[in-house]
Amino acid sequence: MIASASGGVDIEETAASNPEAIATEAIDPVLGLMPFQIRRLTARLELDSALARSAAQVMTSMYRFFVEADCSLVEINPLVVTSDGNLLALDAKVNLEDDALFRHSDLKDLADPSQENELENRASDMDVAYVKLDGNVGCLVNGAGLAMATMDVIAARGTTAANFLDVGGGASVEKVADAVKIILDDSDVDRVLVNIFGGILRCDIAAEGIVKAYKEKGSRLPMVVRMLGTNVDQGKSTLRDSGLPVTPG
Repeated sequence: MIASASGGVDIEETAASNPEAIATEAIDPVLGLMPFQIRRLTARLELDSALARSAAQVMTSMYRFFVEADCSLVEINPLVVTSDGNLLALDAKVNLEDDALFRHSDLKDLADPSQENELENRASDMDVAYVKLDGNVGCLVNGAGLAMATMDVIAARGTTAANFLDVGGGASVEKVADAVKIILDDSDVDRVLVNIFGGILRCDIAAEGIVKAYKEKGSRLPMVVRMLGTNVDQGKSTLRDSGLPVTPG
């Protein structure tokens, strides 16, 4: 839990310019937010006893909601003291963990797709793990760990990934094609890197999906495909024979 008397500003800016103004308590998820941690936070904020009790209630409620709703962030900023000595939240922000929404249908129903990234919405409908990023290299991988490693390789070469996309194991030709189309529809992407370890997802299936997407979109974006595993020779042959700007590796 993080608290600061410098409310109403970007907490990251405060942390960079005046780190001593930030009070932090690491919470053990087994024990939860402990009373002594709340006391230390309110002491750092230099609150009087009445305000400290009110702040303790706010902190306790925030943490309970954070856990019960499977949040990745619960923020109140600013939390102000009114003229009659009460605490009032002027603004709040909550980030929900997408992978836990199946446990919270009431919260899921609050989602407004118009306020979300259109490509991420498409991927969600396909049951594909996709996150839009700020780079220019489209990235398609099977397996989250391999995807993270691939993004590290992209960064090590001095550029940045435009997305995280894990097409998953056992994907069909159609699912691979739809995933590739998401990348091709990203206006920030000027090249694509595919990294496939063919196990459950065979390399020939992945290759057929890539070719299908490129032909249906009429795309000429350069793509490098690294394949290893089941039916790798068939997969590379399909890519080489496609006539598309795809380099199998």
